[in-house]
Amino acid sequence: MMKRQITIILFAVLLLLGSVTAASGTVNFPPKDTSITITSTNLPIVWIEVDGDSIMRDQRITARMRIIHNGDGQLNYADTVAHPGQRIDYEGYIALRYRGNTSFTNSPKKPFSFHTMNAPLEVDTCKKQKEKILGMGKDNKWALLAPYADKSMIRDLLAFELARPWMEYVPQGRLCELYLDGIYYGVYVLTEVVSKGKHRLNLPDPGVEGDSITGGYIMEVGTNEGFYHKSKYYPMNSNSGGVYRDKAIYFQYDWPDYEDMSQEQIDYIDGAIDQMEAAFASSKYKDPEVGYRKYIDVQNFIDYQLAEELAHNVDGYRLSGKFFKRRDSEDSRFKMVLWDLNLAYGNARHLQGWRNDKWMYNNNPYMYMSSEQFMVPFWWYKLNKDDNYKAEVVARWAQYRESNVSEARVMATIDSLTHLITAHGALERNTQAWPTWGEWVWPNYYVSTDFNDEIRYIKEWLVERIAWMDSKLGYVPPEPPEPQILVGDANNDGQLTIADLNVIIDIILSGAMPVGDDFKRCDVNADGEISIADVTSLIDMLLKI
Repeated sequence: MMKRQITIILFAVLLLLGSVTAASGTVNFPPKDTSITITSTNLPIVWIEVDGDSIMRDQRITARMRIIHNGDGQLNYADTVAHPGQRIDYEGYIALRYRGNTSFTNSPKKPFSFHTMNAPLEVDTCKKQKEKILGMGKDNKWALLAPYADKSMIRDLLAFELARPWMEYVPQGRLCELYLDGIYYGVYVLTEVVSKGKHRLNLPDPGVEGDSITGGYIMEVGTNEGFYHKSKYYPMNSNSGGVYRDKAIYFQYDWPDYEDMSQEQIDYIDGAIDQMEAAFASSKYKDPEVGYRKYIDVQNFIDYQLAEELAHNVDGYRLSGKFFKRRDSEDSRFKMVLWDLNLAYGNARHLQGWRNDKWMYNNNPYMYMSSEQFMVPFWWYKLNKDDNYKAEVVARWAQYRESNVSEARVMATIDSLTHLITAHGALERNTQAWPTWGEWVWPNYYVSTDFNDEIRYIKEWLVERIAWMDSKLGYVPPEPPEPQILVGDANNDGQLTIADLNVIIDIILSGAMPVGDDFKRCDVNADGEISIADVTSLIDMLLKI
């Protein structure tokens, strides 16, 4: 116990020293207001200490991380001296860097990538160490997403939760509040990343021959930065079926890292992608034996498409389009993984991202006219020209709509996420750190006046989006059930009491008969009239209660 108390006091001193260092000129992109403190919060509190060192994008540095989380529904306190004995969810070393492309370059609030480590990077024996963080499965690769362009701060998590029942793997994430070197940096999302791991994509290490070389791999439809495999097929014009010969599709190596792969492994996964795309390009691509179904998990691709389309994600399909492959002996087909939806749900003004009446998978013509470099792979055009595939999409959408994508469930999911942000001041603190309400932030389409206005916009956008997808996919929502009528409940208060007798007697005496449901409630014996017989029937019912 004494050792733990000393550790807490030392960490508090480090936070204080870190605050002084940071306030005196840190280069780590502090918020506008650096004086914010947390008294108490329902969200986990994450502290990161780099002792004033500069965090970089292309190289990791040693940092210390500490997370206080006393449990769901419990408050967490930043003052660990006044509130000792709080639950330390994680405490240790991390290898830290900035992450993201546009989320880094176009946002002053920077996202982070970190690995949990057993020791500082400078120590020869240091290595990655798998840890369980905030209830998420043990792993050593994590991210801290920094919602800035997404003023709701929930778009990624909303997409993940709506897709979770359907897909083999969807990342988990937790809203939290972050301190960096003693300065409050706002609301972040501490999340799993799409990676190999027992609790993520449980893939084997690829070998160099036989079945072992066939898996597993994680690839990504992305950019031509770093190491990549270039597709042999051009993106297609989804209106005319023509191709854009001045554009290309690129596949990046997410796992294993390119530098860790043998030439045999690189040649294998490149060749497997080429085979899959050749099947799509073939005149027999719809054939269930030799066509695309041999190479992709069709149900998974449908689930990915519906998730991306419900969100109308401008980066869907073409950027952060992560997919993976197991060994052939287990499952030889490619599968997609959902990631990167902070610009979805009507958030983007570019590439028609604000629209809720258009398919994103066939947005290539507009992307081309907008001089967009990275376009949707031609697979999606071909898939949606197959009547059998389209029929399966229609059937799957009906399943979605009758479960967690019912309008009521979608709204409840939004309300649950937003409650976490508004319950104990996290929203106000984040707004003080990053005041953007009423201001345009790249690439917002709608400029909300406050948090409630932003959530209202998302809800209204989604109601219209769901209705449009219903119309295109032939789904007719069932009629709402008839309201249940409690016979004898004459005053319509939901219970049978002596007061209902008085109402029926007054009706009989006045002769002013009610109509509709009110009549049905008073016609206790269902004989089509209201009389003293109904009084007698109601007395019998009351005596039996």
